[in-house]
Amino acid sequence: MKLYVGNLPYEMNEDELRDMFSQFGEVATVNIITDRVTKRPKGFGFVEMPNNEEAENAMKDLNEKEIKGRKIRVNEARPKEENPRYN
Repeated sequence: MKLYVGNLPYEMNEDELRDMFSQFGEVATVNIITDRVTKRPKGFGFVEMPNNEEAENAMKDLNEKEIKGRKIRVNEARPKEENPRYN
C-alpha cells in the first residue's frame, strides 16, 4: 500500500521517515518530494509498505502525530490523475 505523508517537517530526511514507518513493518520505498529548482523538500512524501495490514496500522497510529513541532497527515495515496495540460 502506498501512503501519502503530508505536513512533514522540512528538515526531515528519507532515513528518518523510513525509521518512523519501519516500526510498523517492512518499508519498500520512501520518497520525500523536493522542489525541482531549489531542491528543497516540499513538506510531503510517500511511503510504500508491501503488507496492507502493517500500512493501515502505521496510518492509524501516525496520522496527526506531532513530529518536530508539526502534526503530520498520513493517508492512502490516491492514484496520480492525468493532467490534460501535459498531454
